[in-house]
Amino acid sequence: MIIFAVETSCDETSVCILTKNKDILSHITYTQDEHQKHGGVVPELASRSHLQILQKITKDALLESGLDITEIDIFCATCGPGLIGGLLVGSTFAKSLAIGLNKSFIPINHLEGHLLSTTFNNEIKYPFLTFLLTGGHTQIYLINSIDNYILMGETLDDAIGEAFDKVAKLLSMPYPGGPEIEKIAKEGNPFSFNLPEPLQKSKNLNFSFSGIKTAVNLIVKKQQKIDKRFTADLSASFQYTLSKILNNKVKIAISLLKNKNVEISQIALVGGVAKNNYLREALKKNFSSAGCHIITPPEYMLSDNAAMIGWACIQKIKINGKSNLYFKANPRLSIQDMKI
Repeated sequence: MIIFAVETSCDETSVCILTKNKDILSHITYTQDEHQKHGGVVPELASRSHLQILQKITKDALLESGLDITEIDIFCATCGPGLIGGLLVGSTFAKSLAIGLNKSFIPINHLEGHLLSTTFNNEIKYPFLTFLLTGGHTQIYLINSIDNYILMGETLDDAIGEAFDKVAKLLSMPYPGGPEIEKIAKEGNPFSFNLPEPLQKSKNLNFSFSGIKTAVNLIVKKQQKIDKRFTADLSASFQYTLSKILNNKVKIAISLLKNKNVEISQIALVGGVAKNNYLREALKKNFSSAGCHIITPPEYMLSDNAAMIGWACIQKIKINGKSNLYFKANPRLSIQDMKI
């Protein structure tokens, strides 16, 4: 079985050709750089770029795989959540290929793609916790099995990736801001600024990041000279505060589950923000000794990519996922909407 997958939910245009045996025959991800000058993703520009890029990288992927397009068995694409323009371009493109070749089309939830990505390269012990950390979502799921996910908490305002980007913009760093903050934070003192930890005393698993962004904004406005030292110290303090928030939520999650006699031995970090080594190492340091191992998907599956969409498609097919050419792209698609 050969899968052709498309991911176009935001500003990455990605296609992947893979087999049910995990053989990735081609995987191409193109990050649109035209958004950098705007300091964030412009939806109209993103959808236009997807349309142009998809046609080229599809030809490149087929060439790299050595396959003719008629050898593809199943087509799939991200159908939500995300920017509606990009979702329509990607899903319509994949559906058109499926119709033209009389093949199946499987709609995939972008979030489920992230959640299942750790099952690609890890020996999974169900149930396990997954922290979904992206530019658009910050959520905690209990994964009982494929197609059985319980949302335990989520952000009430900004996503963690969005907070990184907004703070980076306040400090005049280029977009995307996460890698820039992590890089310069290595030269800073994480205890230089005492930033707020919203919902710190709350016993639930929801997040809030808008208050941290506001605090950074006020500090920047009061600072007369924004030099490299100031930027490094504030970046380090911001990153340190986020690590404390994540560590606290892990403790609460483990405690809540223990009270329900649910034992957890694995904590998965997925999404683009999970590339941040500082955050990953902080969690490993605090929880590995307690018998909870931090797991991640392959590096190329952390940011938005078609490989995770193709892999999710394979998992869905195993539990009777069916072709659905009439599935409509939905920018607010929930995982519950994808229940088989």
